[in-house]
Amino acid sequence: MKQKIRFDGVTREFHTRLQTIVAVKDYSMEITEGEFVSILGASGCGKSTLIRMLDGIIAPSAGNIYIDGEPVNGRGGMPPALRRKVGFIFQQPNLLPWYSVRENVALPLRILGLKGKEWEDRVDTLLAMVGLEKYADASPAEISGGMLQRVGVIRALVHNPEILLMDEPFGALDELYREQLDMELLQIWQKTGQTIIFITHNIEEAVLMSSRIFVMGTHPGRLVDTVDIGLPRPRSLDMITQDDFTGYCRRITGLIGKLDLSKIK
Repeated sequence: MKQKIRFDGVTREFHTRLQTIVAVKDYSMEITEGEFVSILGASGCGKSTLIRMLDGIIAPSAGNIYIDGEPVNGRGGMPPALRRKVGFIFQQPNLLPWYSVRENVALPLRILGLKGKEWEDRVDTLLAMVGLEKYADASPAEISGGMLQRVGVIRALVHNPEILLMDEPFGALDELYREQLDMELLQIWQKTGQTIIFITHNIEEAVLMSSRIFVMGTHPGRLVDTVDIGLPRPRSLDMITQDDFTGYCRRITGLIGKLDLSKIK
């Protein structure tokens, strides 16, 4: 399959007056088109730093990042043609409170200058996909936390990006609601075929969602191992009790080693 994303020996350092912090060191990975992968590790291992470099928010201190063979961090930041290919879902939905749900979903279209009935229809289609068409004219204050997260997801999808970056998007929700949204996200992915990088420090969530898991260690953030997940698709919550599933969880726990597992699951 076609290579979509490549990290080649990427390091990111942050400098303060007193010290240099190495957030990520010599990180390399390749992701093929249409894959659903997770980057998993404890807090402080550099997971979020990786996808912020991929999204062009920050630049690597060393090494290179490529999308479709094109460098992400050239002079002047991410090229506009690459920017169109990427959608980002943050830990919090960060909706504009003075906009309606529909207006929040459509915001990337305004920013990117995408106009016309085709794009207006896409907003309505995505709202219907996640069961929010009745709340299109509501304000963010009038809907639940789970609904807000759904809005954050489809807002990132509205300009039809080829790549979706997700930084622990459901981490603040209770376990039952998070599992429901995990399943909905998998259904969206199966319909769209997008390339998804999912950041989490929940082992079961990573195994349930992913085709591959990149396991990171800390101090400095680095790639410890890559685990291929051979569970059949479509995935279901029933798999969590199966021997193959628990075997993957035990293997990843072993890779993480002596880290504080209370921060991971």
